[in-house]
Amino acid sequence: MVEWPTLLAVLPIVLFSGFVHGALGLGFPMIATPIIAIFLDVKLAIFITALPTAAVNLASVWSGSPSSTTLRKYSPLAGASLAGAVIGSIVLATSDANPFRLLLALLILFFLWTSHQQRWPKAWVLNNGLLAMLLFGVLGGFSAGTTNVAVAVLIVYFLTLEVPRNELVPAMNLCFLLGKLSQIVVFLWIGVIGFGFLASTIPLTLGALGALFVGQRLGKSIPQERYRRILRIILAVLAVVLLVQFIAAVSGNALYGV
Repeated sequence: MVEWPTLLAVLPIVLFSGFVHGALGLGFPMIATPIIAIFLDVKLAIFITALPTAAVNLASVWSGSPSSTTLRKYSPLAGASLAGAVIGSIVLATSDANPFRLLLALLILFFLWTSHQQRWPKAWVLNNGLLAMLLFGVLGGFSAGTTNVAVAVLIVYFLTLEVPRNELVPAMNLCFLLGKLSQIVVFLWIGVIGFGFLASTIPLTLGALGALFVGQRLGKSIPQERYRRILRIILAVLAVVLLVQFIAAVSGNALYGV
């Protein structure tokens, strides 16, 4: 069970993360997890945000009203994300997932540098549609399972293809949703959390949903090109956060002789 003092401390972070997710269509776990992890264990931060994240993703898919064509088009990506998330969640629950933070940060920086230099292999992604979709899906799901951040890998995929926002948001949140639900199932199955723990985070879930709907009203006024620039800024910030988390964890282990 999550105690009320902890819930009250986490609530402002959840509200802010939900608002940003509503405005941009993504970002809830990406913002909430590292901030909560400042004063709680990283794994506990992931556990606490599990149900709110799933609810936010579901609401984002629902409110985005994706067409059946969009859902069919990105179903391989969503399915691959589901498989990757199961594997990543098992890794997170049973071992140290910190090295994957470094790997993900390096991947983000590589994408930003190569795309700026116009060397990112866009042609390969375009010419290998299904294979690229499966590859990015598995990597995104695995990243979600181990670091709670699938968004970085999926943003790279969607920015490469220059997917319009009305497709990007529901498709990405569908991947997030399937990955998060599978992560919750794995956590329950392994026994690292229980139904009572999830129930105790319902107040956070309701707060996240309320902030999400407020953010969605603002998000409609953001132009497409500015939206893509914002996504690239988010990737850069996320890479820095992941690197700081990795260095902090390594320094902590060295300090305690682990």
